[in-house]
Amino acid sequence: MTRNFAMYRKLFTSTFYLSAFTFGGGFVIIPLMKKTFVDDLGWLEEDEMLNLAAIAQSSPGAVAVNASILVGFRIGGPLGALISILGTVLPPLIIITVISAFYTAFRTNLVVNAVLKGMQSGVAAVIVDVVINMGGKVILQKKWIPILTMIGAFLATWYFGVNVILIILACGILGGLVALYESKKENKNGEEAAK
Repeated sequence: MTRNFAMYRKLFTSTFYLSAFTFGGGFVIIPLMKKTFVDDLGWLEEDEMLNLAAIAQSSPGAVAVNASILVGFRIGGPLGALISILGTVLPPLIIITVISAFYTAFRTNLVVNAVLKGMQSGVAAVIVDVVINMGGKVILQKKWIPILTMIGAFLATWYFGVNVILIILACGILGGLVALYESKKENKNGEEAAK
């Protein structure tokens, strides 16, 4: 019981901290979750975090909240999901409540506007870092379908203006088909090895 309490407390404080000090949404918080839960705490494997991030991005709703739900559930079951949701949602709720009370003062403050402009540059840099790190790992695995899917999704968005929702649906269907094929192939190889 003590170990579970300590784990849940660490889960809450980690998600609370990440949510409180992350500016830029889910694409920024996911690499920080990876650093916390994979590298620092060792609660998840890197491939597992990559899969959870993909599911979080393709699910409806805020990416940060979706990722927190999945990570929390994977680490601590339903209670872990609830705790990680609270840890992720409370900081923005508190910040927005404070900002709304002083909205007119913040809106006209030149320093606040300059800081927000600077944060936009930082967010762009973090997103580029995420693309390089996660995309690089996919390329290093030398699996052609994920590599071609990344290239195709980029081309469809950037050059052809295809709606991102359609790209996500197509990638989700393709990923499901690939996983089904690999599962059947693995089962067939296991049956042959058993003979």
